[in-house]
Amino acid sequence: MSTQTINVGVQGMTCGHCVRSVDEELRALPGVTDVHVDLVSGATSQVTITSEQPLSDDDVKAAVEEAGYQVAPPRSLL
Repeated sequence: MSTQTINVGVQGMTCGHCVRSVDEELRALPGVTDVHVDLVSGATSQVTITSEQPLSDDDVKAAVEEAGYQVAPPRSLL
């Protein structure tokens, strides 16, 4: 079984409670084995999700929104 690691930016997190809320919602997704949040208060925090099965962008976005936060749009390199 291979693992998948994805990184997403999350906007609106400011404290440890925010981190716990996002962590809890993401860990509830099927196959998720680890969640690491690099909290950047007042900016876009980086969240790394490790899963034993593929995760859809919609599922990740729904979990983050269920916790009360927004997935940041991908940054353009232009």
